[in-house]
Amino acid sequence: MNNAYSITAAELTARGFENLPPELNSAKHMIYSSPATLDYNSPGAKGFGVKRAGLAIPGSVMLLVAPGCCGRNTALLNELGYSERFFYLMLDDTDIVTGRYLKKIPQACEELLGECQTQPSAIAICITCVDALLGTDMERVCRACTEKTGIPAVPAYMYALTREKRLPPMALVRKSVYSLLEKQKRVSTACNLLGFFSALEDGCEIYPLLKSAGIKTIGELGRCQTFAEYQALSKANFNLVLNAESRFAAQDMQERLGIPFIELTRLYRLDKIRNQYRLLGQALGVQFDDTDCYQTALEAVERVQDRFGGLRIAVGECLNADSFELALALTEYGFSVPEIYGTVGERNFVFIKKLAEISPETRIYSNLSPTMLNYRRTCELDAVIGNDAMYYHRDLPGIGFQEEAQPFGYRGVTLLFEQLEAALQGVTS
Repeated sequence: MNNAYSITAAELTARGFENLPPELNSAKHMIYSSPATLDYNSPGAKGFGVKRAGLAIPGSVMLLVAPGCCGRNTALLNELGYSERFFYLMLDDTDIVTGRYLKKIPQACEELLGECQTQPSAIAICITCVDALLGTDMERVCRACTEKTGIPAVPAYMYALTREKRLPPMALVRKSVYSLLEKQKRVSTACNLLGFFSALEDGCEIYPLLKSAGIKTIGELGRCQTFAEYQALSKANFNLVLNAESRFAAQDMQERLGIPFIELTRLYRLDKIRNQYRLLGQALGVQFDDTDCYQTALEAVERVQDRFGGLRIAVGECLNADSFELALALTEYGFSVPEIYGTVGERNFVFIKKLAEISPETRIYSNLSPTMLNYRRTCELDAVIGNDAMYYHRDLPGIGFQEEAQPFGYRGVTLLFEQLEAALQGVTS
């Protein structure tokens, strides 16, 4: 039996992003829904897929417009307390062939209001690849629903077909969840953190750093408990974009609300984090003192280096990091990364090129490739990071590193290495 397809970082860099092997391009093959990635590779799956993300607006409900096969995995979210917020308009074959269901959506929105104990703040209308193929004008449908019910309706595009496009589902849904914000007078001492549907980890240094720059109010969608708190986000003087998938939403907020944005990247290389904060400080007209948090993160890295030496670590993509940036960081810290399981995109290809310079033999796999059915470990590993990597290597110590409280900056590095140290200590003690 052939093993799963992989390619070294050096080989992939030599080919270039424009010449990806078909096995790494999901548009060129059937998509394998690996058990390792059920919370990753579908925009409708568990975690913050499109369905849960569309409910990030406080007090909102969702109407899922889909054939039964697309709606079945919504039950995974019931255990998280969302059962009272989901409603269904199930489509049959005739609906799909004729498109007649589009006229039913406003009526369905009106009917679901009768099932709600309190009037919702908004209705998110979640549609699937059916509407992607039909070219449905969901903005028009949402306007009709708003006119019918008096409740604002927003689209949530659960389009798995557009996963690797310029505007993937998770970028579109981010725009939708901020689209109900209305222009207000901006407050000079307020900013928003855009990027994730849950809040940053409480200990993240970005909060005190911004406070030291005179920012008194830091808004986050994940901390909004009421619709009024959500609406207050439009008072921000600027937005900090912490995830590139929120750039489209930030651009829309800049155009509609006049709120400019600054973009940062979640990184795990300490020198790059420090430089990013330096540039942010320049933009805000201050000089951040990040010495203590830098030192804390460095000590966490050094403890793992001193205790466990040159670990061989496999890195997955079901985690709070970019697989390739994290692999590059680990390699620069002196560890070895024999294997990465990740989706290659234009944004992270730059990390692959840098990785090829210092670890050319690192092998890259795609979780979405059907060849992963045949995956077998062919290298020596000591530990793994990412829930998918843990699935492939159940006999090895590892960490999922996919908690809902989002790591960022120095705090992210500290948490990563503290958790890795604890996992390794449990094996060696």
